[in-house]
Amino acid sequence: MNEKTDAQVVIGGRTYTLSGYESEEYLLRVAEYLNGKIDELRADPDYGKLPVDMRQLLLNLNIADDYFKAVAKNEELQGLVDKKENDLYDIKHELVAAQMKLQSAEKKKK
Repeated sequence: MNEKTDAQVVIGGRTYTLSGYESEEYLLRVAEYLNGKIDELRADPDYGKLPVDMRQLLLNLNIADDYFKAVAKNEELQGLVDKKENDLYDIKHELVAAQMKLQSAEKKKK
C-alpha cells in the first residue's frame, strides 16, 4: 500500500491539511477543484445573501452534478469502446474467414 500523504491546502480562504494515500499533486488538484466551484458560486451576487447551510448545499449539489455528468460521460465512452471492440472482433473474424477461403482456393488450384 502507498504511504499516507499530507498536503496543506487553502479551500475557500481557510487552510486545511488533507491526508490520503494519493499523491500530493492529486490532493492539491482536489483543493483547486473545490476552490473553482466556490468561485463559480461566489460570482453570483445573490449567493452571498444566502444562509451558510444553503451555500453549502448549493456547493454540494454542484459537485454532485459534476460527478453524475462525469459518470454519464464515462458510460458513454465505455459504450463506444465496447462497440469498437466488437467491430474489431467482427473484422478479425471476417479476415480469418477470408484467409481460409484464400487458402482453400489456392489448394484447389494446385
